[in-house]
Amino acid sequence: MPPRRRPQFTQENIDQQLQQIHLLDQASSSENLEQLGPIIKQIHTNRQQDAYLRTLQALIQSKDAEIESICGDNYQEFISSVSTLFSIKSYTTNLREKITTLDASVSQVGRGLVEKKRALLQSKKTAANLDEAIDTLQACLRVLDVVNRVGEMVREGKYWSALRSLEDIESMPPTSLSQTPLFQHLLSSLPSLRGQIKDAVTASMKQWLLDIRNVSSQVGQLALDAMDHRTRRWRSRREKDPILKLSRVGSAVEVVTNEKNEFSVLDNEQLQVDFKPLYECIHIYTALDSLDEIRRSYQADRKAQSDLIIPSPLPLSSLPSVTQEIVGFFIIETQVLNTTGSFRSEREVEDLWDSLVKRLGSAVEGTLKNETDADAYLRVKEGLLGFIMTLEAYSYETSSLHSFILVLFEKYVSILEAKFGKRFESIVSQDDYLPMYVEQASERDSVLDTVWLARQERDQLARSALPLTLPWSQSFYLCCQDIRSYVQNFYQFIEGVSQHHRNIDDLLSKSLDTILSTHISESIARRAQSTSNFSQITQIATNLEHFEVACAELERSLTVIRSSQRGGIIHITAAASFASSRSRVLQRVNASIQSKLDDFFGLAEYDWTARTREQSPSMYLYELANWLTTVVDSLVVKDEYKEEAYRSAVDYIAECFMDFLAGRNVPMVNENAISNVLVDVDFLEEEFKRNGRGHLNAAFNELRTVVTIVMQDLVQDYLVPSVRLQSYSNVKPKHLQALLQKLARYGAECRDAPSRERGEKWRSAATAVGRLFPGESR
Repeated sequence: MPPRRRPQFTQENIDQQLQQIHLLDQASSSENLEQLGPIIKQIHTNRQQDAYLRTLQALIQSKDAEIESICGDNYQEFISSVSTLFSIKSYTTNLREKITTLDASVSQVGRGLVEKKRALLQSKKTAANLDEAIDTLQACLRVLDVVNRVGEMVREGKYWSALRSLEDIESMPPTSLSQTPLFQHLLSSLPSLRGQIKDAVTASMKQWLLDIRNVSSQVGQLALDAMDHRTRRWRSRREKDPILKLSRVGSAVEVVTNEKNEFSVLDNEQLQVDFKPLYECIHIYTALDSLDEIRRSYQADRKAQSDLIIPSPLPLSSLPSVTQEIVGFFIIETQVLNTTGSFRSEREVEDLWDSLVKRLGSAVEGTLKNETDADAYLRVKEGLLGFIMTLEAYSYETSSLHSFILVLFEKYVSILEAKFGKRFESIVSQDDYLPMYVEQASERDSVLDTVWLARQERDQLARSALPLTLPWSQSFYLCCQDIRSYVQNFYQFIEGVSQHHRNIDDLLSKSLDTILSTHISESIARRAQSTSNFSQITQIATNLEHFEVACAELERSLTVIRSSQRGGIIHITAAASFASSRSRVLQRVNASIQSKLDDFFGLAEYDWTARTREQSPSMYLYELANWLTTVVDSLVVKDEYKEEAYRSAVDYIAECFMDFLAGRNVPMVNENAISNVLVDVDFLEEEFKRNGRGHLNAAFNELRTVVTIVMQDLVQDYLVPSVRLQSYSNVKPKHLQALLQKLARYGAECRDAPSRERGEKWRSAATAVGRLFPGESR
């Protein structure tokens, strides 16, 4: 590629370019050199420096010639201007000299003024520094005074003011004091001062806790006294108004009534409990964001205090003071719970309550473990009842205490049963079992008001003339009297107790059944078994009959009482025990009669192989019939019991006669002896008919039928099933067989042939009868 040719500038080109350059632009306040750069660069590039310089020199000379021409035209004006300038210059020089002289003078004066001004400024600066120092010191003094007053306020118990003062120091606006080491030191000491306030308020609360522990017993006593007054006032009102009879203390009606008689146990004429230390402590700890810490500490302290309330073991004499302290303790807890917001939780108080109630129950139960005095249980119940009602008014859960009282009640009833059981047994054993005798109407009315009788008998006795012999003995009256006392003691324990009526009714029913059945009925039955006196035994039977009636009357009267108290029905089942004992006593009467009858039959002198037949009865039967009639008719018992005694006696007489004929004690008999026995039976039947007891003769039916079969030789008829079933159904085959065997044995002992034949005949008949019922002949 051929080299590029450089452009060549002619003289005309250069001149043209120089003409275009205006180094001094009249319209511009700065030199215009921008256009010169590209030209010089181009000249340098084309290596035409010499040509350029020559052209430039020629331009300069041209311009100089123009200037000289211009100056030549204005020379005179110029000279004149120069002369004027020189004159001005001389004036200016003189003026400068004057100004210099004046300036030196002014400088000399101003230099002193500046020194004074500088001194003044320095003084002002020093004064300002002093003012600032004074202000700072005064601020320090104020802060130190606040800090000093914080200590005084802590000592005076003004904890909240002290804490606020510290907050005021901490929240001071930024000042010159804020940067001082003293202020920084004070700020660093604020946590320590807060700690002192915290310790002081904590110590104040600890002292308060000690103080309220000392007054808790007094608070509890005032509360229990107020509840006792409230209870007596309500009892008086219930007695006046039957509508309120079933409303107990604490019921809705009673609570509304009691609102008019509000009494504060924490603020009254006798006692004022100040909660300010606690409230201050809570407030301070809340401000310090440490409420949980004081809450835990308070709970631990109160737990420790509650643990010290109940001593171990717990003397019964100390129970009132212990319950007073517990009541005061939880009244204060209720006040704290209601007035401190979230500081105290219901759960924490309930835990303390449950723990203390559990320990109280265990302590009381341990103390009463070996106690046999029922009055001690009553005293404990009275103490706990007031305690329960008082704390129920403060909404504490007392169901466990009510259950505990019912447990104590069961033990109380057991002790009461044992105590009265011994008294009943003593009454039964010491009674002479003679009918009670009253002479005065007051005596009769007192007895009738004490015992339980059927209305008809009560009305009859009340209308009877005086003096009056009552149908029962002293033991019946005394037992009824003690039963009333027992029931009174029973209900005395549960008076005021919020009990489950059905449980109480069941317990009373079981307890009365135990007393009536075990301690009275069985004791009477044992006394009857150990008594041989006939009149005493019959009096015992009469007493038992009245006891049996008394059970039903007692059940009805107790049910009426309980229904008025919204209770249930009392069920007394001891009547069956008295009926059983009465049956045994009547059996004892019958046994006594039978024993005497045995004595009479022991006097009998029958000849069982008599050669002749008697026309008159045995002599012992006269005495027997006379004695039986006299004794049974003289019994002071119901006619039905007399009838039963007669029937039993006649049945026994019939058995004795049958035993003579069919028993093993008599080896053999003949027809004459059987006829003589039949004569005696006829005599007794006539006696019974004469005394209006002819219906009792049915007891001799089997004996007469057996004798008829033998004496009329009707054995073959007896062997016929249809005849036997129709005519001889009352005859026991073994009795007929035994009598036939005895006749056969007698015939076998005889020497004459007819008798021996009859004996063989009886033997065959006995064998035939034995085949009918082989099991009965054994």
